[in-house]
Amino acid sequence: MKTSGFTFIRNAVRFDYPITESIRSILPLCDEVIVSVGNSDDGTLQLIESINSPKIRIFHSVWDDSLREGGKVLAAETDKALNHVASDSDWCFYIQGDEVIHEKYYPAIISAMEKWRDTPEVEGLLFKYLHFYGSYDYVGDSRKWYDHEIRIIRNDRSIHSYRDAQGFRKNGRKLKVKPVDAFVYHYGWVKHPSYQFQKINNFVRLWDASDESSSKIPTQQAAQFDYGEIDSLERFKGEHPNVMQERVNKKNWSFDFDISRKKFSLSDRILYWIEKKTGKRLFNYENYEKI
Repeated sequence: MKTSGFTFIRNAVRFDYPITESIRSILPLCDEVIVSVGNSDDGTLQLIESINSPKIRIFHSVWDDSLREGGKVLAAETDKALNHVASDSDWCFYIQGDEVIHEKYYPAIISAMEKWRDTPEVEGLLFKYLHFYGSYDYVGDSRKWYDHEIRIIRNDRSIHSYRDAQGFRKNGRKLKVKPVDAFVYHYGWVKHPSYQFQKINNFVRLWDASDESSSKIPTQQAAQFDYGEIDSLERFKGEHPNVMQERVNKKNWSFDFDISRKKFSLSDRILYWIEKKTGKRLFNYENYEKI
């Protein structure tokens, strides 16, 4: 069985992305990892090169900044990286620049890839998610956070990234998937408030092609993102991946949240209660087809 990892990144240093941790977390599962490095001016290329692994193949990309509506440029960059994977790979492992795989899930991931390798009806593998927020001590537990996504796809040239690179499609339809008993640890909402403010500023421009997009960029005193404006969190009781430990230990800001505080509408409060009691998320949009 051969597996190719793939990802893309741009200005990782400026926006403090844990991209080296992301790549290192999938290296043990992959025979190669394709990294498409976008036109950056902050040392991103040197950062990727510092991983110093013979498995990594770096390609250079110039982002089309006109593809702003709905984050289309992110899907375009995902496809660029995907197009470079080895033709003889069975699986393609996608990881975004703020996602990390915990090493405790390696056996389950390998087992799933081996189990479904020779079953062409299985076009992808579905992962569960933990979304860290504000600090490494809290995770989002409301319906605003997606709870599953595809992160391993079959090496099939008819499969492409979809919309803002959150999912995949094959000839315009959802992929048929099997679940993996593993989580993706998403750290996109954990960084110093000043870095988070810069990231949000940048992402508004990626998603909105209108001339008024700049007016939608949050303005805050001293350009600090306010993590307090969130509907619901719970404390993280596990351990972070080994590759994240150094970053976690270097955390240099404070965030504390009263987990008893819930900012829900009545309907969301009812759905939240049902999910906590039953483990089922009602009326949930699924970006895939389970088989």
